[in-house]
Amino acid sequence: MEWLVAPEYWVARLVFQRLLGVVYLVAFVSAFNQFAALAGDRGLLPCRPYLRRVGFRRAPSLFHLHYSDRFARAVAVLGVALSVGVVAGVVERLPLPAAMAVWLALWALYLSFVNAGQTFFGFVWETLLLEAGFLAVFLGSADVAPLLPAVLALRWLLFRLEVGAGLIKLRNDPAWRDLTALYHHHETQPIPNRLSRWFHHLPEPVHRLEAIGNHVAQIVAPFALFLPQPVASVAGAVVVITQLWLMASGNFAWLNVLTIALAAMAFDDGFLGDLLPVSRPAVAAPPGWFMAAVALMAVAMVALSWRPVRNMASRRQVMNASYNPWHIGNAYGLFGRITRERLEVVIEGTDDPAPTSDTEWKTYEFKAKPGDVRRPPRQVAPYHLRLDWLLWFAALSPVYAQSWFLKLLGKLLEGDDETLRLIGDNPFPDRPPTFVRALLYRYRFTTPRERAETGAWWQRELVGLYLPPVTIGLPADHRPGPARPSSQREMAD
Repeated sequence: MEWLVAPEYWVARLVFQRLLGVVYLVAFVSAFNQFAALAGDRGLLPCRPYLRRVGFRRAPSLFHLHYSDRFARAVAVLGVALSVGVVAGVVERLPLPAAMAVWLALWALYLSFVNAGQTFFGFVWETLLLEAGFLAVFLGSADVAPLLPAVLALRWLLFRLEVGAGLIKLRNDPAWRDLTALYHHHETQPIPNRLSRWFHHLPEPVHRLEAIGNHVAQIVAPFALFLPQPVASVAGAVVVITQLWLMASGNFAWLNVLTIALAAMAFDDGFLGDLLPVSRPAVAAPPGWFMAAVALMAVAMVALSWRPVRNMASRRQVMNASYNPWHIGNAYGLFGRITRERLEVVIEGTDDPAPTSDTEWKTYEFKAKPGDVRRPPRQVAPYHLRLDWLLWFAALSPVYAQSWFLKLLGKLLEGDDETLRLIGDNPFPDRPPTFVRALLYRYRFTTPRERAETGAWWQRELVGLYLPPVTIGLPADHRPGPARPSSQREMAD
C-alpha cells in the first residue's frame, strides 16, 4: 500500500489547507454579518418555518435543534475561530484525529448556514466550499504524509468545476463559440470591480484571446491534471493564471481563491519548493485507520460522481446542482449564457404622504452594485455581498425576486436596522420613508472620452417602472413585474 502514500504533496496540502482556511474565514464572517437579515427570525426568508417544512433529511442543519439570531451569530463566531486556527497553522499541528475533527466541524457548521439560507445561500461557491471542505477532512495533518486518493479527489473536484463550466458555455451560448462573449461580460457581470471598465475597453482581438484562454483553461487543461508530473503542475498553473485574471477583472466572491486552492493540489513539492520558503519535514506513514477512512471516502466519491458525470455528458446539462443535502458530488457550471446588456434595479424612497409627479425620490445606494453613475465600482471579493448579487438576478427577471423583493421593500419602509446594514447608503437616516418604488435602468460603461468629460463611470437610461410606489399595508398580490416602458430618459452628464 506504499504507493498510496504521497509525501511529495505535503507542501501542496499545506497551501491548500491555508487557502481553504482563508475562504472559510471569509464565509463565516459573511454569515455573521448577513444571515440574520436574510434568513433570521425577522429576515427576508426566515429559516425556522423553512426548516420545519423541509425537515432534517432534506436540509441537515444545526438550526433544526435550535435557532435564534444570537445562536446563529455564535455558530458563525465558532466558525471564524476555527478558521483562524487553520490559517495560523495551529490545526495542522494537532494530533491527526483532532485535526480531522476540526475540518469536519468547519464543514458541518457551514453546511448549517447553507441548508438554512435558501436562495441567499444558493450560490455555486457555497456548494464548492462544502465539497472541498469535506474532502479536506481526509488530507491529514502536518505529521503524516498525504494519501494519493485524497489528492486525486480534490483534483477531480477541480476537473468537474472547470470542465462543467467550460461545457455549459459552449453548449448554451454562441457567443462563447464565436469568441465574442468577452465583448459583453466585463460590463454585464454581476458586480464589476474597479478594473472591469478597463478590461471592457480592451481591443476586440484581446477579448477573443480571453475567450480562447478560457476554453483552454476549462476544457483542455483539466484533463492534464491526472497526468504525471510535471504535466499536472503545468495544468495547475494554467488554472491559477486564469483565476488571477478573473480576480483582477471582477468580483466573484471566494470562487477564484477556492479554485486556486484546489489547483494547488496539482503541484508537487519540487515545483512549490522553488516558489515558497517551505520545506517538507520528515513525516510518518499514515496509520491504518486513516488509510481505511480515505479509501472509504474514495469509494464514496466514485459513487457520488455518477450523476455529475452524466450531467456533464448531457446535452441538457444543468448549470449547478447538488444531488444530496450534504453537498458532496455536485455539478458545476458558470456563465452558461452571457447577458448582452446590463440592467439594474434602482430602489427609491420618499417621505411625501402621497407621491405626485413633483415628488422628490431619494435613492438607496447598495454596497457594490452599480447605482450612482459617478461612484467607482468596488473591489469586494473574496467577501460575498449576497443581496447585491441577487439584485443583479432580479434585474434579469422578476421571477428571481418573487419570494423576497417585496419583503425587502417592506423592511425599508419599516426602517429595519438589520436590513439597512446590508445597504450601502440609507437616504432616510432619521425616519423611514412613506413610500418606496423600484425603477429599471440600462447601464453601460462610459467610453474613455465620456469618462474624461463627465467623471462618470457609467451611463444609464431609464427602461421603465420595475415596481410602482408601495407603502405599509399593500395588498399581498402587489408583486414586481416586467418594467413598464417609459419615455423618460436619465443620462449621466
